[in-house]
Amino acid sequence: MQNKGLIKLFAVLFALVSIYQLSFTFIASNVETEAEAFAESEIPESVENFTQERNNAAEQYLDSIGNESIFAGISYNTAKGKELNKGLDLKGGINVILQISVEDLLKGLANNSKDPAFNQALADAGEARKNSQDSFLELFYQAFESKEGASLASPDVFGTKALSDEISFDMENSSVKPIINRKIDESVTSAFEVLRERIDKFGVTQPNIQRLGDSGRILIELPGAKDISRIQNLLQSTAQLEFWDVYRANEFSDYLVNADAIVAENIKSETEKSEDVQVEDEEQEETETDDLESLLSSEDEETEDFSKSNPLLSLVQTVGQPQGPIIAYFAIKDTAKVNSYLSMPQVKSQLPADKKYAEFVWGKPAQDSEIIELYALKGNRNNEPQLSGAVVTDAQQTYDQVGRVAVSMQMDGRGAKIWEDMTGKASSQGSQIAIVLDNIVYSAPGVSSGAITGGRSEITGEFSIEEAQDLANVLRAGKLPASANIVQSEIVGPSLGQEAIDSGVLSFGIALIFVLLYMIFYYGKAGLYADIALVINILFIFGVLSGLGAVLTLPGIAGIVLTIGMSVDANVLIFERIREELAKGKTQAEAITDGFKNALSSILDANITTGLTGLILLTFGTGPIKGFATTLLIGIVTSLFCAIFLTRLFIAGGGKKGKSLPFSTGMTKNWFLNIDINFLKKRKVAYIISAVAIIISIGSLATKGLNEGVDFVGGRSYTVRFEQPVNPTEIQTKLVQDLLSVEAKTYGSSSQLKITTNFKIEEEGTVIDDEIQAILFNNLKDYLPGGMTLKAFKVGESGNDAKEYGIMSSIKVGPTIADDIKTASYYAIIGSLIVVFLYILLRFRRWQFSLGAVAAVIHDVIIVLGLFSLLYNVLPFSLEIDQAFIAAILTVIGYSLNDTVVVFDRIREYFNEHPTWKMDKLINLAVSSTISRTINTSLTTLVVLIAIFIFGGDSIRGFMFALIIGVVVGTYSSVFIATPVMFDSVQKKGIDLSTTEAEEKGQVNA
Repeated sequence: MQNKGLIKLFAVLFALVSIYQLSFTFIASNVETEAEAFAESEIPESVENFTQERNNAAEQYLDSIGNESIFAGISYNTAKGKELNKGLDLKGGINVILQISVEDLLKGLANNSKDPAFNQALADAGEARKNSQDSFLELFYQAFESKEGASLASPDVFGTKALSDEISFDMENSSVKPIINRKIDESVTSAFEVLRERIDKFGVTQPNIQRLGDSGRILIELPGAKDISRIQNLLQSTAQLEFWDVYRANEFSDYLVNADAIVAENIKSETEKSEDVQVEDEEQEETETDDLESLLSSEDEETEDFSKSNPLLSLVQTVGQPQGPIIAYFAIKDTAKVNSYLSMPQVKSQLPADKKYAEFVWGKPAQDSEIIELYALKGNRNNEPQLSGAVVTDAQQTYDQVGRVAVSMQMDGRGAKIWEDMTGKASSQGSQIAIVLDNIVYSAPGVSSGAITGGRSEITGEFSIEEAQDLANVLRAGKLPASANIVQSEIVGPSLGQEAIDSGVLSFGIALIFVLLYMIFYYGKAGLYADIALVINILFIFGVLSGLGAVLTLPGIAGIVLTIGMSVDANVLIFERIREELAKGKTQAEAITDGFKNALSSILDANITTGLTGLILLTFGTGPIKGFATTLLIGIVTSLFCAIFLTRLFIAGGGKKGKSLPFSTGMTKNWFLNIDINFLKKRKVAYIISAVAIIISIGSLATKGLNEGVDFVGGRSYTVRFEQPVNPTEIQTKLVQDLLSVEAKTYGSSSQLKITTNFKIEEEGTVIDDEIQAILFNNLKDYLPGGMTLKAFKVGESGNDAKEYGIMSSIKVGPTIADDIKTASYYAIIGSLIVVFLYILLRFRRWQFSLGAVAAVIHDVIIVLGLFSLLYNVLPFSLEIDQAFIAAILTVIGYSLNDTVVVFDRIREYFNEHPTWKMDKLINLAVSSTISRTINTSLTTLVVLIAIFIFGGDSIRGFMFALIIGVVVGTYSSVFIATPVMFDSVQKKGIDLSTTEAEEKGQVNA
């Protein structure tokens, strides 16, 4: 081998760089272990809420030594910033996709236009988006242009004063669109920067934030984050700060009475209409009804229920002070009902002329309170506040005069002048000013000491210190240009993340030990050299992951373990070719040289096809799937280097100076020798078996379907752990009363369920998330440990690091993004099949090879899908069709191709070496010669996958099951489907597959 010195130098430098990159992880981990030990010694378990206290103590310890040099000038803070990133499933935390509302952005650009065509187009686009893959902006354009004479440049649409420099009234729609597209893109970029600044100030280590194409979506991953509800509020808060004059309570007392009467009359009228429909039936059963009423009546007929006669006033818990800003107090659970009453046209018409623009807004309830205040803001025709938060230049968490937590703000010169006028007016009139953030009144203080000069203001309310700090943070970072809704989220509690690490390390260790021992058992000393190269390969993979700042996930660990199997495959190919050359009587040196040379083509083809699959995964996948693809691609590159160069260096060193280097052991030296099986003769039987399997699979898919997960249909899914084993049917029956549509399945152990529901999936916001978790808690508390609170039950709440029961993780996928995921998955699978066909066509120069390979791949995919359809309600683990399953399908495609390409390579080689042999004899011998490699590679890969399946954790068990089935079916199809299909198509056309001159002469040996 040439350039041995260069290869050795590169390998040594690569290893040193990998060790250096991983040293940061080692240092950070050691310091954190010391911090945990310190916290445990300082805070005994007898202390109330000791888990949270220990967390605080550990954080204080890390802060105190953060910049101290630990080794070679490296501090903890430096090491923490460069350590190997762990994904959500290994570290816990939150992963969300935020959808910046393009509808809000368009309304803002149109200055909240009242144009009917514009607003109807927005509504139509919103409805069409539910069943379309086009962006909201494209759908808006289509809907708007469908209106006769609709012009985007109209003064009532985008031809506003604010856009007058770029849009003139006479511009065509085609000229306006690029301007609007650019403005929308600028706004999304602004939102991205605002969110990044908020996250940076929040202090989460190793956050990941990125835009997802031009969809207006932003991906945010915060591994290790614990206070999930706080983070959700931080991300979704638009920070729309406004200052409004507010009405006094006594100004609306008569209005509430009048509104109550109108609502009551409305309800009565609706009830009478409903009753009239049944008059005929009631007359027919008059006698029976009278008898029934006399039996069931418990009250005098003349007595009226107050809540029915006073539907609005009966909801009032208490009224506000007459001169104060609070009109009344209501129960939080009744807010939706109150809103519906106050928004009725008949009720709104009762507002006096001087109050017709009044806006009813709710206050910020105190923590753990069930009561909320109602305010009435002094609105105007344009619904614009007297002063907006755009004038705020700085904000800090402070304390007010009586020691309450507050947020102090500083305004610019223009804001200071308006603020002085507003406070002067409020002081002279004895009125209040409402401070409104994101349509919630935080406080409505009076001004008793005259006008406030200098632009200083303060927000008070029922704040915790963390809430005030977050509010100051978002005010400093600035407001979002539009609302941001969480359309997809995944939350993993830290204890579940630690369990994933433990299970991942265990499965990795078992798989690695087996592979290392098997290589020595089968190939002897040569196997030991391959093992050394394999261990170095693992070092390289982790070093590259750390150096690139890539994220290690549980599927990523699976990708590394699968890479071990592929690395073994390369060594098996090499060693089997060397054994073949030795059997031909060549010297050891010649056999090693020719063995590496002859195996190179198969190794490259197999790894390139798998690499193409990995690239498709990386392109279309999200979150953990990208982690799997990343480690797979890195592993392919490092495995090739280690197998082709390092293994050869070790082999050459072990066999130099005439030393004997056996490539087998005494037990295995005669295994798989002189195999000659007539595979083609059995192809009709194989066709029948495969046809039956495919028919059953398609039949099950057509009648039973697949168990589609929330990734594909939308919904919320919760992993809930109980103290004792539970009956999923019983739990499902209990929950369906409140959640309407719900599915409960055992997930892992019998004391853990995966509960999935699409209840209120069309509605956004953390309020709905909290509502559903509260419903779960109320229905499941009898199965949970006594004394467990709702906070302890929820996922990712602060202080639950050692959480054993309750919601361990949750996933939410909105219906729109679910459609996008499903479409992307289809594209990924179809794209991979096209890429495979083209690559094999390019590599083998015959479409028959491509046909055989694609036939085998389609065969494998249908059977894996069929098994998932047949068994999803039979097996005791989840067989949901989700993004992980799509990754598994693509990996199966890659593995099947890997196997098929090795067989095809040998067939092509035999055609060139033996041009006079009959085609069927040649193919049978070629396939027989690869049996040793096929069995060894499939066996080691299967054992690796089974180890992960058993020990790798519940979250990837379905993923591993798909891979196990895929390896078995893929190994079968490469021999009994791909090769026979290729043979039959070639034989029918009478084509010679050799690349010799015989091809040009049209000689066919069939």
